[in-house]
Formats: sequence, structure tokens, C-alpha cells
Amino acid sequence: MTVSKIDQLENLQTILKQFKDLDETMTHYSDMLSLAGWDQQVKAPSKGKAYFSKVRGTLSTELFRLGTSDQMRRLLDALSQPEIQGQLDEPTKAAVREHKREYDKNKKIPETLHKEFTIHTANARNVWEEARKDNNFEKFRPTLERTVNFIRQYAELYGYEKHPYDALLDNYEPGLTVEQLDGIFSTLRAKTVKLLQRIRNSSDQPRDVFEGSFDVVQQEKFNLFLLPLLGYDLDAGRLDVTAHPFACTINVGDVRITTRYFDNDPKSSLFATIHEAGHAIYEQGVNPDYEGSVISGGVSLGIHESQSRFLENMVGRSEAFWERYLDDYKSFFPGKFDNVSLRDFYRSVNIVSPSFIRVEADEVTYNLHVMIRYEIEKGLVDGTVEVKDLPKLWNEKMREYLGVEPPSDSSGVLQDVHWSYGAFGYFPTYSLGNLYSAQLRNTILKQFPDFYDIIRRGEFATIREWLREQIHTHGSVYLPSDLIERVTGEPLNPEYLVRYLQEKYSDVYRLQD
Repeated sequence: MTVSKIDQLENLQTILKQFKDLDETMTHYSDMLSLAGWDQQVKAPSKGKAYFSKVRGTLSTELFRLGTSDQMRRLLDALSQPEIQGQLDEPTKAAVREHKREYDKNKKIPETLHKEFTIHTANARNVWEEARKDNNFEKFRPTLERTVNFIRQYAELYGYEKHPYDALLDNYEPGLTVEQLDGIFSTLRAKTVKLLQRIRNSSDQPRDVFEGSFDVVQQEKFNLFLLPLLGYDLDAGRLDVTAHPFACTINVGDVRITTRYFDNDPKSSLFATIHEAGHAIYEQGVNPDYEGSVISGGVSLGIHESQSRFLENMVGRSEAFWERYLDDYKSFFPGKFDNVSLRDFYRSVNIVSPSFIRVEADEVTYNLHVMIRYEIEKGLVDGTVEVKDLPKLWNEKMREYLGVEPPSDSSGVLQDVHWSYGAFGYFPTYSLGNLYSAQLRNTILKQFPDFYDIIRRGEFATIREWLREQIHTHGSVYLPSDLIERVTGEPLNPEYLVRYLQEKYSDVYRLQD
């Protein structure tokens, strides 16, 4: 080895150490922001929330500064050189890619705008919670109008080729565009509406077996009984209560989930808990060697949602799952299901009925809820829709897509938390999660033809380990489009979801061809 090559190697090692130190520092800031966000939503007293929002704004601004610093630029310039890239391992390449992507976007955003937006959205959640509780959209409207103004600025500063919404989509599902989504949603909507009509016309409608009141304490006990069986490590997480269920990653060893309880609807807590467990099991399964790096989390919200929707629907709402766990469930609610058969219970948890609330929606109508939000968001971002018109527009689209009209803004336009913290571009990833999950299920059935027997025996660890090996362990090493093709052998294909829904609900509703 020549002296010059030794010098180059030493110089590269110095650059790599500086990059990894900066990567770790930024990850620590991000971890603390996650913890602060969880606390503000779950445990913080109301009187301290306004000041806490300023603290989060300061932390977020420091993280922003590090990510757009001259030091980061120099390190990324050096590590992005083709001759250097060839000497990096895959995790390091991915970390460079992720930081460069964020640098290129955030460098376009003035630091003062970022801090102002962060503080505003931290406070906006509190305003949304009060408005939703009081069923008063006007209480939230000025806050949301300001949020939308921020979002429009961000879209213009990020830049886009065809539609300003593309700039926001890229924050949640890299590379996804309005043009692609419009095509996917157009096909999915047409086939969903056709299936929904067949279901409505069925003469064999399932009955709702969840009658009366269900002790909230017992609901929580069953959730805590079920979570470890699904693979959620309670020693590396916890279950709490919030207005809107979510999962929050502090680090690989601390992934927290929340749910909500209604004494007249135990399904809400049950399936919200299973859903959030899907997110958390993903994060708990990331390669621990990636801890302290930008690649230590899930690669995209679409892939993330695929894990939660797969666990919630394709496992948790399967007949095989309840063949294994129905007796356990009955034991937590003595007398409630004495005369309920497995088949009746299975059909009941899969009742298709257009409803007001997205998170409570059945599998068939769920994507229609997402499409409503997507259409409205596009209009808010490109200026063809104004915030003051949202309650009326929301109800119109609910009638058009689902044939129902919410009786209040709390069960309508105010039902979701996402707009309060400026998450425009987020909603389409919910449907992407459904699409990805169906494609993954198709691959799993090839690998494990006895998939449902595995679930029936309560051996979910077999499937969880396959998911961990194929998806979870990689964190953000691979881009979502690359990951889904790597695992399933083909790009995203919406036909798998259409086929799954048609097959499942033809059975549930005994539909005739």
C-alpha cells in the first residue's frame, strides 16, 4: 500500500467518525423530541403544555441546525463521491443517503420558519383536542388556517415538478407522486365501490355480537394479555391511553403505544391496540447495531402501515386468529359471548358498514376514508380549497364516497389529529400500507402455505421472525420501493389487495359470483 493510499484511508476514517458522531448526536435530539412529544400527548398536565411547546421548538431548531450545518454539508459532499461510496458498507451508504435527502430539503427552509412552524404545531394539537371535545370547528379554524399557510410555503420552498402536494408526499413516502396515487386510487375506488354494492345487496348480513357494556379495566387486561403473544415486548415499551392511538419510538429498547377505550365498543380498543403493536414490533425489531443512527427507524410510513394493517386485519381479524383466542377473550368478559359461535364472532368483527370514523372503519371502506382526506388535502395545498369551507366539503365527500353524513364535526372533519401537527401528505400512506400488506401476505402464503394453521396454533412468532428478517431488521437501509420489490419480487401491485378483499368478504357475506 502506498503512502498516499494510507493517507486517503486515514482521512476517510476521520470523515466517517465525524459523520457517525454527528449522526448519533442528531439521533439523540430526535429521540428526546419523540419522548417530549409522547409526554405532551399522554402525561403532561394541561397548564404546562404551552411552555413545553416552546421547549420542543428549541430542541427541534437545534436538530434542524445540525442537519443543515456547514459541517454536515462538508461530510455529505465527501461521502457522496463515487469513489468513496464504493468503500462504504450498506448501512453507512443509507445513512448518508437519508441525511443528504433531509439536508437538500431542509436547506431550502429558513431556520426561523422551521422554529415558528414547530412551536405552532406543538400548540395546535392542544387547540385541536379542545375543539374536538367541544365539537367546535371554529375554535380550531384560525389555527388550521395558519398551519395550511405554513404547509403551502413549505411545498413551494421544497419545490416540485407537477403538483405542490408531491413535495409533501415525499416526506412520508419517498418518490411517491400525485400522478401515481391518482392512478392507484382510481382503480381501487372503482373496485371497492363495486364490492361494497355486492355486500350491501347480500341477503346474509352478519349480526353484531358486541352488545351492552364492556368493562374498560377488562379491556385493558385483555390487551396486556394479548400483546406479548403477538410479539410486543412490554419490557421495551408500554401501553397508555390517548384521544388518538399512536406508536412512539424513543429507541429500539423503548417503543411505546397508546389506545383508547369505550365501554360500548370494545372492538375500538382491541384493534387499535393490535394495530399500534404492528408499528411497535417493527421498531423493536430493527437491527440494534443501527441504534443511534438515522437508519434506526422504519423506512417509510407506507411500509410502517403495512406492518400494522397486516397484524390488525390479516391476522387479528382472521377466523384462524379467533379460533385460537376467542375462548380467552370470552374469559375476560363472562356471560357476554356465551351463545356466540366462532363463525358469528368472526363475521361480526368483519362487518362492513360505512361509518363516520376512519380508525373504526372496516377493511372494505377504509380506503375510501383515506381518499376523502387525500382529495381535500390536495385542494388545501394547491389553494383550490380553503379551511373555512372544510366542514361542508367534508360532509359532501362523505356522502359521495360512503353514503353517510357525520352528525357533528367531532365525528367528521375534526376526527383526526394529523392536520393539527401539519402532517399533510401523510394520509395516503394508510392506503399504501393496505396495498403493501396484501402484497406481503401473498408472498408469505407462498413461503408458508400453512399460514392460517400457524395462526390457529398461536405460533405467530414464526411469521413475526420472517417479517423481522425480511423487513424490520433493515430499518431504513433500503428505500420503500426497493424493499417491497426485494421482499416480494415485484413493484407495488394493487391487485393483491383487491383480490384479498374480494375473497375474504365473499366468504364473510357468502356472496355469489
